[in-house]
Amino acid sequence: MKLLLIGQGYLGEAVARVFRDHGWDVAATSLSGANDTISCDVGNPADVSNLPEADFIVHCAASGRGGAEAYQHVYVNGCRNLTERFPGVPLLFTSSTSVYAQTDGSVVTEESPAIPERDTGRLLLEAENITTAAGGIVARLAGIYGPGRSVILKKFLSGQAMIEEDGRRFLNQIHRDDAARAVLHLATTRATGVFNVSDSTPLSQLGCYQALSGIFDRPLPACGPRDLNRKRGWTHKQVSNAKLRASGWQPEFPSFLDAAAEIARSL
Repeated sequence: MKLLLIGQGYLGEAVARVFRDHGWDVAATSLSGANDTISCDVGNPADVSNLPEADFIVHCAASGRGGAEAYQHVYVNGCRNLTERFPGVPLLFTSSTSVYAQTDGSVVTEESPAIPERDTGRLLLEAENITTAAGGIVARLAGIYGPGRSVILKKFLSGQAMIEEDGRRFLNQIHRDDAARAVLHLATTRATGVFNVSDSTPLSQLGCYQALSGIFDRPLPACGPRDLNRKRGWTHKQVSNAKLRASGWQPEFPSFLDAAAEIARSL
């Protein structure tokens, strides 16, 4: 089986490794073409037209921390170019749980309203619709952490963390390797539609920092105002992974706290 991987960044590297471990032939792309990847701007139809044939496509290219223009180019145009170039080939697009703008602490499933407040979220939904209209899969990823990466842990261990207001806001996360395994699972089960890819334990911000204080014997962060400038927007929700688990996937790290000590050693 041949996988065409669009984007070999932090998540893409793990996706490539997991698929290869399961016998897939992986052709990966990147903007630069470095590290034995194919140079490709997925938002450019000419570049996409030159890509090799595949049995399955994963689009997990990053926007380069850009705004709406970058989201339009990489995600919307990218998904459109891929579905037009490879009709009939299953496409999995890695979207984000940031499309859920709920602020009431409710549990959100794939059936919950996705009405993002920001242009970037609305463009993700447009890319999702292109993907599902072509019979593909949308994986809505919670905040990714893993070896060498955890915004929460870095801020906590450096003393820069702050508990927003009363700390009630829920944190929804997924370990990078669990996310990669979820992508493989969805590819091999030939699923279609939308799936939330999150761990099984949404943590309140206060509860998370209280637990980290105990694990690392550090003081609890101070309280302050909510951060309205977060890249993913300020939301308060509990992302459910029940649909994905019902399909046969289980996270190896059901909670961020299960991996915190190991991740801290890699930062």
